[in-house]
Amino acid sequence: MKIAFIVSKFPSLSETFILNQITGLLDLGHDVEIFAQYNPKDKKVHPEVYNYRLMNRVHYFSIPHNKIKRTLKGLFLIFKNFFKSPLIILQSLNIFKFREKALSLRLLYIVVPFLNKRFDIIHCHFGPNGNIGIWLKEVGIPGKYITSFHGYDINSYPSKMGKNVYSILFSKGDLFTANTNFTKQQLIKYGCDTNKILLLPVGLEIDKFKFSVREIKNKETINLITVGRLVEKKGHKYALEAISMLKKEDKNIIYAIIGDGPLKGELENLVIELNIFKIVKFYGALEQSEVVKLYNESDIFLLPSITSRDGDREGQALVIQEAQACGLPVISTLHNGIPEGMIDGDSGFLVPEKDSNAIAEKIKYLIEHPEIWPQMGRCGREFVEKKYNIKELNNQLVKIYQDLIAYSKD
Repeated sequence: MKIAFIVSKFPSLSETFILNQITGLLDLGHDVEIFAQYNPKDKKVHPEVYNYRLMNRVHYFSIPHNKIKRTLKGLFLIFKNFFKSPLIILQSLNIFKFREKALSLRLLYIVVPFLNKRFDIIHCHFGPNGNIGIWLKEVGIPGKYITSFHGYDINSYPSKMGKNVYSILFSKGDLFTANTNFTKQQLIKYGCDTNKILLLPVGLEIDKFKFSVREIKNKETINLITVGRLVEKKGHKYALEAISMLKKEDKNIIYAIIGDGPLKGELENLVIELNIFKIVKFYGALEQSEVVKLYNESDIFLLPSITSRDGDREGQALVIQEAQACGLPVISTLHNGIPEGMIDGDSGFLVPEKDSNAIAEKIKYLIEHPEIWPQMGRCGREFVEKKYNIKELNNQLVKIYQDLIAYSKD
């Protein structure tokens, strides 16, 4: 099959789940091209981007912000590409149908990379990119259109953009996938036909996450780790408050935080204010092999996610599955799809959102009962192997594609 992926940014350190789908489909013999709004130009890039030569498969929409530059370049694109598909070019300029999207020439810039290409499947990751897909469908770019929803796109985005932001997408899109049952219910809440939704979690390459039994000797330092962007919904503040409580009890702990984001300065100041700067280290954004190394050097995983003030929430939180795959006991929150991604009481513990005391109590319990770590680790590993193996999930994805294509031919 020929498959197009529409994404916001590529390559991205924080979206390994998309990268895993792309490389998995290539391994299965399918032809994949990537259409992205921009290149984030991260300092670090996952090695698979180079190993699979993915940059040769990427097309950027490259829409100039400056109106004059956008208009001049747009005229050049029309002149250069009009002969390829006159009707589609004219449709992209139809201001009566597409209004601002056509008038600003944004739709023209999005359409041009698709000219003279035919795809069986056009797979959009995140709802806003699903809307872009539907614009393509409406101007005449053929293919079956699938949109995968992950979290913010169905939690906070409709609150910002209006509850009907996906009305056309839900009406004209061919199929939708949700990473958790919680996400599925959100889709239904905003008007998506339940018959168009399939549950498909994002997965990980199990073999890349080495399992090891966690054991601790008396008086050894306990290493805790969180992996997550430095944004409000990750709840870093509450983990730091819990660490402060444990420090006052003279617990021998070190806490590593992996990720970058707009709250970095605020969180660094909080660490100083709480007087835990000697036991907390911010590592910034890391590529996957570096994260796995730190998983393997750690004893307990924390992800204290919350609902942020703007309504943003977690979707699946794949890092919880990564940590379990490595054998780490997990402490997280009763938040959205997180309870679906671990086994409370068996592979870890769930506590209420924003409850620093509860987080501290569960960390303390694990510190004082290291004999339960090995069984928790084995339970988590088995759970992830069964439910989140990317190879199995990619096979399911291919079957979804094939069924959709076959259904359209009936």
